[in-house]
Amino acid sequence: MKIYTRTGDDGTTGMLFGGRLPKDAPRVMLNGAIDETQALIGLVRAVAGGGELAGVCTKLARDLWILMAEVATLSENRRKLKAGQTLVDPSMVEALERLIDDYSARFQMPRDFVVPGQTVISAHLDHARTVARRAERLSVAFSRETPGSQVQIYLNRLSDLLWALARWQDESILRFKEV
Repeated sequence: MKIYTRTGDDGTTGMLFGGRLPKDAPRVMLNGAIDETQALIGLVRAVAGGGELAGVCTKLARDLWILMAEVATLSENRRKLKAGQTLVDPSMVEALERLIDDYSARFQMPRDFVVPGQTVISAHLDHARTVARRAERLSVAFSRETPGSQVQIYLNRLSDLLWALARWQDESILRFKEV
């Protein structure tokens, strides 16, 4: 099987469960930003070298597959989506909220704006956060045309979690330096 199909040479891309959209369609642009977020989370996972943070990153990457599946499904095929597999489920948002609460309790909340780059890992997390925020902005139109979708809410919580993880990593290095 070859990696190229030539079906996108006309400037369109295939959607899950059928149909095609122009590659510059808002829904396709949103999926691109989610894919970019997932790749950056993969970079964090690689730099983390295993452990707790790598595990969180793996879970987030798998969640983002679900977001991309939902976004890549045209409205007439939404009935084919399955919660937690190809459709973002509210429990996925709740899981992010629990993670945010957990990691936020592990560091002292900054009083000022944060200058990214305290550590390589936190800088990558902040980069992933900014791309997740872009995806969130792009998701507003998708949410308007897809009532009940949790994609925008998930992306909002994801960027909050990435911020909390970055600050946790900053705090971890500061504690290590003090010892």
